[in-house]
Amino acid sequence: MDEVRMIEVKEEILADNIQVAAGVRARLQNTKTMLVNLMSSPGSGKTSLILQTIANLKDSVRLGVIEADIESKVDAEKVAARGIQAVQLRTGGFCHLDATMVTQGIDALPVDDLDCVIIENVGNLVCPAEFDTGAHKNVMILSVPEGDDKPLKYPLMFSICDLLLINKMDYLSLSDFDLSALRKRVMVLNPGIVILEVSCKTGAGIENWVNWLSAQIETFKGLK
Repeated sequence: MDEVRMIEVKEEILADNIQVAAGVRARLQNTKTMLVNLMSSPGSGKTSLILQTIANLKDSVRLGVIEADIESKVDAEKVAARGIQAVQLRTGGFCHLDATMVTQGIDALPVDDLDCVIIENVGNLVCPAEFDTGAHKNVMILSVPEGDDKPLKYPLMFSICDLLLINKMDYLSLSDFDLSALRKRVMVLNPGIVILEVSCKTGAGIENWVNWLSAQIETFKGLK
């Protein structure tokens, strides 16, 4: 009997994805369009954050949004209703976006005329952390109701992000969420990460997020 060949599918998929992601970054570097990958658990506030971002930056930054969901286009419709170019990627069961999927979204947007494209990745703290989307910046949201132990359970997600937003700070007084413990756990994993506290419901802290994003865009475009 011939020897059965073992194929490491995941390793090959990841290797191919890395090449495609590099192409995405190079393409958007040429158009000076910064790509931001926004990740979190379901219900943590990704869409709410994007809507707050649009409200604060739509007059100064040309934004586009790639929405990803297993089903539905409700989030893309919310974004489009604010006058922002939006594309919905229906993953049909995939729990993450990869660079090839993102390429399809970019192809549907006028990236030559955009300063920044925000990806709202599928709600998940596992798979999205493993797949490079081609983004120039990775951002994640952790909401207070999720608990301060998530860095212990999902270390990779916290390790790959440039910025952590702690959302739903308006719930803090109603929970046992330990901000100090969270910060220590995250900094052990990723000493260079920026951590900001926000509430998309009340708007508290959103200015700090908007200022961070604006500064990143200016640096990327060579304006700073």
